[in-house]
Amino acid sequence: MKQTYTGGCQCRAVRYEVSADIGEVMSCNCLRCGKLGWQLSCVPAADFGLILGGGATSDYQFNKHVIHHLICSTCGIQSFARGSGPDGSDMVAINARCLDGVDPAALRVKAIDGRSR
Repeated sequence: MKQTYTGGCQCRAVRYEVSADIGEVMSCNCLRCGKLGWQLSCVPAADFGLILGGGATSDYQFNKHVIHHLICSTCGIQSFARGSGPDGSDMVAINARCLDGVDPAALRVKAIDGRSR
């Protein structure tokens, strides 16, 4: 069931609201996600709203350059990323570790092999 969550970076320069069902998250083993320890939940872009920090992020792209990894320019935390889903629709990947009041240890984790893609 979808709930509304708030989240953002460590220094609070980047804040957002997202409507999502965060029962299960993905743990990707690609070079970037593996090093960051991301717990991903992907949502349609329409379910995500940036509240604060539109100008406070740096954009980093790697590999196929299809995902915009938006990093807080102040504290360096990447709490979300923008890209396209497999069907071409706009989506946002949320780092569940950056959601307010969510205990990452309580979430079901699905392993994703991003390293082989």
